[in-house]
Amino acid sequence: MMQEIFIVDAFAERPYTGNPAAVCLLDQAREDRWMQAVAAEMNLSETAFLVARDTGAWELRWFTPKTEVDLCGHATLASAHVLWSEFGVGPETLRFHTRSGRLTAVRDNERIGLDFPADPPTPVSTPDGLIEALNAEPESVYRGREVLLVVLTHAAELCALEPDMGRLARLDARGVIVTAESDRSEYDFVSRFFAPRAGIPEDPVTGSAHCTLGLYWGERFGKSALQGFQTSARGGTVAVRLKGERVELWGRAVTTLKCMLYA
Repeated sequence: MMQEIFIVDAFAERPYTGNPAAVCLLDQAREDRWMQAVAAEMNLSETAFLVARDTGAWELRWFTPKTEVDLCGHATLASAHVLWSEFGVGPETLRFHTRSGRLTAVRDNERIGLDFPADPPTPVSTPDGLIEALNAEPESVYRGREVLLVVLTHAAELCALEPDMGRLARLDARGVIVTAESDRSEYDFVSRFFAPRAGIPEDPVTGSAHCTLGLYWGERFGKSALQGFQTSARGGTVAVRLKGERVELWGRAVTTLKCMLYA
């Protein structure tokens, strides 16, 4: 059985930046084992699988090379991009049914906006092993639903981090967001995201992390609209708008590869 699959750079201003995601539009649902095997074959931080439910509505699931995840921003943005740009799907609002409830995507010229659930950060004591894993002293530490949020004092310290992935993987969290106030005027904050437990040592740009980052920096700065930059090797920009219990994430996407799976 042949199956078309796309690779899309999400939260990217140009090709080969942002976060690449694989997107697979299926005629019908496939076995979990097959989807996990495809995700491992793609070896990207996430592979998205879509099945149509009705007009403008899609079943959407995300897999890392090692496991299925509950929420993924960049692969959702990539999925919306593929539906609009590669398949000419008509509705201006796309609805996705996911393990995190209903998500939507809208477009504004070249930008795509995602409506996601907010993930408020709660202050916590510094977990055992965190300082050794990051080789950095946090200004403060918070916990979201599945992630730790670590705040550093200086952006330069964030950029210089070389975490011990083995120690990070032993922490009780799906991933660790590290952030600092931006030292560049065009951004409010910068961040990095590490998830070795999920098979992602460092994620290039993490949309879902901004559901926590946006709330933290929005409260700190007293703003409801913020601009974040994820300062990985590829780098990517995420615009955030706070909407109470929801967060809008805005970015661009570009298709870089279209190919066929033969099994």
